[in-house]
Amino acid sequence: MTKPGLTLALLATLLAVLVVALGAYTRLSHAGLGCPDWPGCYGFISVPMSEHSQNLAAARFPDAPVEVAKGWFEMIHRYFAGALGLLILALAVHALRRRKQPGQPLKLPLLLLALVVLQAAFGMWTVTLKLWPQVVTAHLLGGFATLALLFLLSLRLAHLTPLATPLPAGFRQLAGLALLLVIGQITLGGWVSSNYAAVACVDMPTCHGQWWPPMDFANGFHLSQHIGPNYLGGQLDSEARTAIHFSHRLGAGVLSSVLLLLAWRLKRSGQGRLALLLVLALALQVSLGISNVLLHLPLLVAVAHNLGGAGLLLTLLLVNYRVHTAPRALPAAVQAHSSLASPAQ
Repeated sequence: MTKPGLTLALLATLLAVLVVALGAYTRLSHAGLGCPDWPGCYGFISVPMSEHSQNLAAARFPDAPVEVAKGWFEMIHRYFAGALGLLILALAVHALRRRKQPGQPLKLPLLLLALVVLQAAFGMWTVTLKLWPQVVTAHLLGGFATLALLFLLSLRLAHLTPLATPLPAGFRQLAGLALLLVIGQITLGGWVSSNYAAVACVDMPTCHGQWWPPMDFANGFHLSQHIGPNYLGGQLDSEARTAIHFSHRLGAGVLSSVLLLLAWRLKRSGQGRLALLLVLALALQVSLGISNVLLHLPLLVAVAHNLGGAGLLLTLLLVNYRVHTAPRALPAAVQAHSSLASPAQ
């Protein structure tokens, strides 16, 4: 693969991290409807600032008073997301032009291009459906998926040297399970955020002073709920939000156990650096999650928790990528047979 393609992929990956952070900041600062239309803002290409433009905005959207700060949060996120889309388009064009070169991925850049178009649609529906939780969560997952695929593309273009040490049987399955659990936990986190359930429990390790508080799982995870007039601030009652929050905590416990097991097996297999990276990413994310509860969701800590989830996802992608490039260890029975057969050869 040519160096320009790798450089472009790395730039797009870094920009995707920034877009994820800006999206989290916009959502957590309650600026998701800072502009009541899409792709502009009150019918303008930027936030209306002058008295004349704000009067026009008020006439166009009488039920959505102009809040300049929130409008800028929303538009800055859109500007950077648009720039990311252009970079991904450039990656797709680059791949098409060099599709006959050895080692040039083609399907992945084209998949990214399709995904970023879908993400634009979800961004529009987030506004037009007034923060409907299903769409907000899907938009968040689309952002994480875009970042993950860009990182995977960068790994493929970098042509890393494969691991030389064979890994034990079942290692790939464990790494794959860990990745699936991280994706599931990110999905739960998105559902927590889109339903404003982050502070449904304000104590640790109990919730409302109880190990198993009253919870309404049926309404908390009622995915076919009707589209409401406006979901800013959420629509669910306390017990439904508690169910969502508590499920995220339970998921964190299960995920942490699996990741620690994976890190231990990585260490035993001679992959100490990968094991350390995984443990550090997990420790940071758990610390940020606990801080969100005990400090009652400070904005910057909450944004950092979103980025920590992205970091954990990328770490698991790296682990899986490295694991799948390593040679497989022969089963013990085969090894024994080979050692017995060698002297006779």
